[in-house]
Amino acid sequence: MPQLLIELFSEEIPARMQIQAARDFERMAREKLAAEGLLPEGLKTFSGPRRLTLVAEGLPAAQGDRHEERKGPRVGSPDAAMSGFLRSTGLKMADLVEKDGVWFAHIHRAGRPTTEIVAQMMDEIVRNFPWPKSMTWGRGTLRWVRPLKHVLCLFDGERVPFTIDEVESVDFTRGHRFMGSGRTFKVRDFDSYVAGLEKHFVILDPELRKEKILEAAKTLCFARNLELVEDDGLLDEVAGLAEWPTPVLGNMDPAFLDLPPEVIRTSMRTHQKYFAVRDAATDRLAPHFITVANIEAVDGGAEIARGNAKVLSARLSDARFFWDEDRKIRLEDRLEKLRGVTFHAKLGTLAERVERLEHLAKAIAPRVGADPVKAVLAARLCKADLTTGMVGEFPELQGLMGGYYARAEKISPVVADAVRDHYRPVGASDEAPDTPVTMAVALAEKIDTLTAFFAINEKPTGSRDPYALRRAALGVIRILLGSESRAPVRQLVNDWYESLRCYVDPGRALYISTRRTTGYLGPESRAPSQVFAAYLEEFDAALVEGVPQVVTTKDNFDIRFDRTAAAGDPPEGEVIFTFRRYAEVSEEVLAFLADRLKVALRDQGKRHDLVDAVYALGDDDLVRIVARVEALSDFLVTENGANLLAGYKRATNILKAEEKKGALPDGDPAPMAGASSEELALIEVVGSVEPKVVQAINAEDFAAAMRALAGLRGPVDAFFEKVLVNSQVPAERENRLKLLIQVRDAMGRVADFGQVNS
Repeated sequence: MPQLLIELFSEEIPARMQIQAARDFERMAREKLAAEGLLPEGLKTFSGPRRLTLVAEGLPAAQGDRHEERKGPRVGSPDAAMSGFLRSTGLKMADLVEKDGVWFAHIHRAGRPTTEIVAQMMDEIVRNFPWPKSMTWGRGTLRWVRPLKHVLCLFDGERVPFTIDEVESVDFTRGHRFMGSGRTFKVRDFDSYVAGLEKHFVILDPELRKEKILEAAKTLCFARNLELVEDDGLLDEVAGLAEWPTPVLGNMDPAFLDLPPEVIRTSMRTHQKYFAVRDAATDRLAPHFITVANIEAVDGGAEIARGNAKVLSARLSDARFFWDEDRKIRLEDRLEKLRGVTFHAKLGTLAERVERLEHLAKAIAPRVGADPVKAVLAARLCKADLTTGMVGEFPELQGLMGGYYARAEKISPVVADAVRDHYRPVGASDEAPDTPVTMAVALAEKIDTLTAFFAINEKPTGSRDPYALRRAALGVIRILLGSESRAPVRQLVNDWYESLRCYVDPGRALYISTRRTTGYLGPESRAPSQVFAAYLEEFDAALVEGVPQVVTTKDNFDIRFDRTAAAGDPPEGEVIFTFRRYAEVSEEVLAFLADRLKVALRDQGKRHDLVDAVYALGDDDLVRIVARVEALSDFLVTENGANLLAGYKRATNILKAEEKKGALPDGDPAPMAGASSEELALIEVVGSVEPKVVQAINAEDFAAAMRALAGLRGPVDAFFEKVLVNSQVPAERENRLKLLIQVRDAMGRVADFGQVNS
């Protein structure tokens, strides 16, 4: 069947846009072809510096004839309704068919040639292509990412004629801008297109360009006993910059190797698109780099290497300047600058955020086995590098540079490492911190992010997550689970609320503010809210006597209570931050973490409904929740577990039906005269199982709790097989309902089995 080949040839397309552009081209073409009933056997797109290409195999020469039955007005409808229906169908009254008192139109549409459909499709695609940025050129109004030169469009080897503004369809294309001789060449089909491009020094497939780059770069390194520092993101980018990629090995001044290796690599990658190289023997960066040229130079790339080395030297000289200048100012001395940097309009400055982090780190430290003094110091310094020149130039180095500067100041290595790693984990492939002080600060950073934005109602919606709260939640989960640290979520959120220094106390309608006077929040000092609580009685008494405002210094804080701010007007020069109540926010943060936990456990093969079943109990200890989920998962795959689940659901269905009729009976079931052996056996077993379950849960031995529950399986099965719950004798019926309630409650101590899918 015929083949469709399309090439959109333009000036250079930004590399960062190419991959998504190829996806959009494929999506739009598939949708428009499918809408016309044209379904190709295969369709593929390619992207490159100057062209987007699409090839579709197995398209018919024309779409099939289409028959449509369209329902119209009822017989006897007004003339206006009938006239409108006839106009929309293009038929006459005599062409309509009456069926059950309703007019129907039978419309036959002859299939259009595929070339006609493709011409229309390309006009619509080009005019509506979703480039992040686009431009016009010359006197035309057509928009494209860069000036569009031509559209190669062949169907079954023949040009599909059309014009989009002043851009005409053609049956030829061009090769490499410099190495391709500048002449056009004719194209017959996809095979001749690919062969012609390669003859004119263009590799169409970006995957093949990447393979060529890696193979040639590794060969150059191997010859010098070096190793390429691979970078998938950079590889994608440079493959989008060169149609005929040619790696070149360059040299740099070895004196720059005293810079942090991350600075060298980031400067190479960000500014110059170079690959770093390391010494194969020492595994350290070597004074060389790989750049990817777009031509095969006659001198083997020597001049290209020299030119790029000069540019890199200038870049690294700038980096050295930042490195030297930044170290002249201590991290502690940089903190004052954070007061002039807004973190968020509703959350204050970075300095205020640091105060919250100090309090959180202090509160979290004992729960992860960290030294609170070191945790608080690391939290105090962790954002200081945001004011440095290096981080201003390379924002992706924040945290990392703080760690280097802390070590340069001879600050404890434990604190320096915590400053360096407090953002981790930053992605699925990044390792979570595993040292206590770093865990304390990393958790503080993520809990502040989560709770603060939930407190101002800035929650993720759908795919929109501008503050990366999902990533923060997964970070909390990975740190807690990886270290098996016991830090209940509600307590962590409460710690955040205790860290606030400026808020409205709704219980007293007072504006309460603190300003730290000296020093930092050491392990023995109290949080702002604790200071407020300590002096509330004193200030309330003063205010009751008619004093509108009290300003004093207590416990290293300047404190102001102001009743005049009760109506919402802050004192001059102050800002009131109002937050949603703790009770709401703590439950929302816990639910959000539970959702993220489902994602994490699902990736490990666990069922999301089991997380729901355990979460429904209200537990907020993530380590304990996961332990319950794992024990529940192991139990439910056994025969006892599966059968007991079925019995539970049968019992709860009966109880739900009875609940609709009225209140369920209270009290424990009792052995009754004339009761069957099955009923008596279940009463006895439930009475003995429940204490065992409670004891096992209190010991957090959830496997033992499941084993205890397994003892219910046989008696429950026998009970339902032999005993009629809805007895005609009211006393029997009530006693049996009490027994089912006891079974439900005993199982409910482990999990809400009603949330488990059968």
